[in-house]
Amino acid sequence: MIATSVHVVVPVHNEEDLLQSCLDAIQCATATARDIGIDVRTVVVLDACTDRSALIAQRYPVEIVEIDAGRVGVARRVGTDAALRRLDDESRAWVAHTDADSIVPGNWITHQVALSAGGSDVMIGTVRPDFADLTLRHVQHWHATHTPGRPNGHVHGANLGFRAGVYRRVGGFAEVPEHEDVAFAAAAQAAGFVLTASDVAEVMTSGRFIGRTPGGYAGYLAAQEAMLESGVA
Repeated sequence: MIATSVHVVVPVHNEEDLLQSCLDAIQCATATARDIGIDVRTVVVLDACTDRSALIAQRYPVEIVEIDAGRVGVARRVGTDAALRRLDDESRAWVAHTDADSIVPGNWITHQVALSAGGSDVMIGTVRPDFADLTLRHVQHWHATHTPGRPNGHVHGANLGFRAGVYRRVGGFAEVPEHEDVAFAAAAQAAGFVLTASDVAEVMTSGRFIGRTPGGYAGYLAAQEAMLESGVA
């Protein structure tokens, strides 16, 4: 069943330097989706923010929710619950998650709608780091290990989408500091839903080595850079 409404959720923790670019990109993707009749709404979850993130978010036509959990799993759950709470009918609702340090492409929402029409219940989208944040050796390694058209199937909250019914069935996101996205995808697969890995709407995320969670993508990049420097990779 094709999705007719898409609900974007963005967890934020002290991202004043990157949040504007993130929300600008979401607005562009929203405009593209609305051109084909898709209703799109965005929820920004400000989690324990002590910087200017709130002031930046207030410039955009988004719903803002403020919490003080300091855990991205809680932020994703609260944001999704807020998005779905206003719906009378969830049967054609789709939820799309990204991160505040990420930039989605213009086809990000429309591609997920297309996947829903094809029978997908969950999209596992690829991400790539901002190459400006990496060393040349790291960029070369990334290109050597990623082939366009062959998504690796790694789960990233920065590029994750799913039907509202999937969220209800598996009990939402675990309220953990990190890897809530991986646990969600595993639960959806175990429940028999159709998961699709795709790099058609790849998201660019920060290439920083110190992130807002203990590990996450920043931790992965830092570990990879250490291996490259040591000559292991």
